[in-house]
Amino acid sequence: MNTTGTFAQHLLALTGLSRSESTLSERRQALPWEVFSRLMGAGLKVRATRKKHPQCFYRQWRLLALDGAQFSLSNTPKNLRAGKARSTGGGFTGFAKLLVAVLLEVGLHNPVAAAVGRPGQSEWSLSLSLLSHLPKNALLLGDRLYGCAYFIWSVLQNGGQCLVRVKEQFGVKPIGRRFKDGSQLVEVPVRDRKVPKKIIQTMRLREIRVRIQRPGFKARVLRFWTTLLDPKAAPALELARLYTQRWEEELYFRQLKIDLRRGDLLQSQTPETAMQEVAAMIICTALVAHYRTQAAQGEVSPLQISFGLTLEMLRPFWLMAALGQDILSPATQNVLLQRTLQYLLNNALKPRRIRTCLRGVRQRRKGWPKITKPISCTQPVTCEIFNTSYP
Repeated sequence: MNTTGTFAQHLLALTGLSRSESTLSERRQALPWEVFSRLMGAGLKVRATRKKHPQCFYRQWRLLALDGAQFSLSNTPKNLRAGKARSTGGGFTGFAKLLVAVLLEVGLHNPVAAAVGRPGQSEWSLSLSLLSHLPKNALLLGDRLYGCAYFIWSVLQNGGQCLVRVKEQFGVKPIGRRFKDGSQLVEVPVRDRKVPKKIIQTMRLREIRVRIQRPGFKARVLRFWTTLLDPKAAPALELARLYTQRWEEELYFRQLKIDLRRGDLLQSQTPETAMQEVAAMIICTALVAHYRTQAAQGEVSPLQISFGLTLEMLRPFWLMAALGQDILSPATQNVLLQRTLQYLLNNALKPRRIRTCLRGVRQRRKGWPKITKPISCTQPVTCEIFNTSYP
C-alpha cells in the first residue's frame, strides 16, 4: 500500500521483525488464497446510511453496481505459464491478465465484496459469485454484459433488484399495454447455462427504451430491463437517469489502478501472489472510502473528498500511528486523526460539472484509437422515453 520501500522494510518498520526478501517471498507463495478471501470478507461491507448518505439510495433501495477490470501480470516465467490473454485483433496481449470483479456502493466508491480470478477465469463467473453478498433492499446497476435473463434471475434469487442495459438482439414477448410512463412489461425466458436450448422458467420484466441527445452529438437509443415492475414506485425516466450512476464503478477502477497502484501492471512474480496484491489494494480502497465518509461529516458528498489527497494524508498517518504506539496515546492519535479529517473537508472538491467526452474505440489490428482528440461537451443531455412497436 506504500509507494516506497520493500516488503522487508515495511515488515521491520511495522512489527520489528527482520526477514529477508527471499524468505518473505516464499512465505507469501505458501499462503493459501483462503486467508485473503476471508480478509476481504471481514473488511468489505456496506457503509452508507439513509440519513447521512441519501445520494447512495434510490427511494427504499440501496444503489450498487457490479463490474470487472483486468490487471496485467509482469512477464516472469511463472506468470507466463498462465498464458497471455486474447486481444481484440485476434492475437495475444503483451501480458497475462488477472481479472477482478467488484460489487460497489456507487455513492461512496466503497467495495462491498470482491472476487479475484486466476488467469483465464471470466468476469461473468466471478460476478455471479458476488451476488450472494447483495445486502437487503439492493438495486444493482449493470452494463450490457449482465443484460440477460439468467443474470437477472440470479439477482432475484439472491434477494436483490436490478436495472441493466440490454443488447438489441434479445427478442422478448410484450405483455399488455404500455404504462403511462412509456415502459412495457415483457416476458423473458431464462435459459440453462449449460444447455442453452433448455428453458428453466420465464419471468416478467419491465423494459424501458430512452433516446438521449446532446447538442452536436448523434442521438442514441438505450434499452433497459428492470425487475422493478411498478411504474409508480419507479418511473421509467427516473430509472433511465439513475443508470448513469453505474459509471461511478469505472471511476472507482481508475482510482484503484491509477491513484493507488500508479498503473495496471502488478509487481508480483506469480499469479498467486498477484491475487494477494490485488486483494490488498481492494481492502485499501475500502479503508479510504471509510475515511472519506468520515471526513465528509454529512456536509458534502463523500465523493467530493479527494481520493488522492485522502491517500496522501493517510499513508504517513498510518505509519506514524504504527511506529508511535508506545509514544502517542490513543487520545493524541484521535486528535491527529480528527484534524486530518477536518483538513480533508476543508479541501473538498467542488461538485462535478455535467459533461461528456467521446470514448475512443480501437480498430482491429491497429494500435491507435479512432478518436485522437477528445471532445468535451458541457451542454445538457436531453433524455426522453422512446416507444417502439414489437413485431
